Order: sequence, then structure tokens, then C-alpha cells
Amino acid sequence: MASLATPSRINLKQTALTAGQITLLCLLAWGCQLLAKQLNSPIPGSVIGLGILLLLLACKLLPETSVNLGSSWLIGDLLLFFIPPVVAVIKYQDLLEHYGAVLIGSMLAASSCVLLGTAFTVDRLFKFERKKNLRKRLASSQAQVIPLQRADLASEQRKAA
Repeated sequence: MASLATPSRINLKQTALTAGQITLLCLLAWGCQLLAKQLNSPIPGSVIGLGILLLLLACKLLPETSVNLGSSWLIGDLLLFFIPPVVAVIKYQDLLEHYGAVLIGSMLAASSCVLLGTAFTVDRLFKFERKKNLRKRLASSQAQVIPLQRADLASEQRKAA
């Protein structure tokens, strides 16, 4: 009997799951945007939404698999979200002629700061994890070694003789 899980069905299921996850992420962003607007919050709704999503994932209330496909697709196609603003910049040619170098310089500086900050944070996190794992290994190896005191060693030698 032929299996019902054909490649086209699997692909359709994965596409539907990805679309559902993207929809849920967009609804979360939209809802948090409305919340921020209602509360007159100085924090943007998208940042509130990311915080809520991080909290749900950290507390294991929301499994990672429930946002994995959608977030992977969004990150993979992130460049497409920047094309409309770049095309819209063409309308401001005079502004670019006068301040183009300053704008590009500030964008490069800001991007460099973000990259350096991320690299520093990741480096510190790896060092912290390495120390934590080393402490665990040392604790487990010390727990397995049973130290003999000198008096016990001397009495053991006398018994053996």
C-alpha cells in the first residue's frame, strides 16, 4: 500500500505550518503595537512583542518548534523587507547629494557598533559557558575520587604487611 505522506503533501504541510507561524508572529507584533499605542508607551510595540516572545520561549511556555519555521523564513528573506525603503530613497536625490556621505557613514558606524556589541556578547557568553562546564566537570571528577587520609593509608599498609 502506498504511503499517504508523499513529498508534495509534506511540502504542503510545511508551507502551511510556516504560513501559520508567520501569521501568529505578525498578530503578536500587531497586538503589541496596539497595546503600546493604547498605553502611550515610549517603547515600540515591536520591542514589547519581542520581549513577550522571548519571555514565553525562556519560560518554556511556547516551544521553539512553534515559531522555528516562520522565524527562519522571516530571517532568510529579511533583505526583501529593505527593498521598498531603498527604492523610496530615490525620491530624495537632493538630500542624498548633500548628506549622502554622512548618512552612509552613520549607517556603517551603527552597523559596526551592533556587530561589535553582538560579538562581545557572544564571546562573553561562550566564556561563561566554558567556565560553567569546566566547573561541572571538576565537581563530578572530585565527587568520584575518594580521598584517603594518611592515617587510613598507614593502617592499610600495616594490615597488608
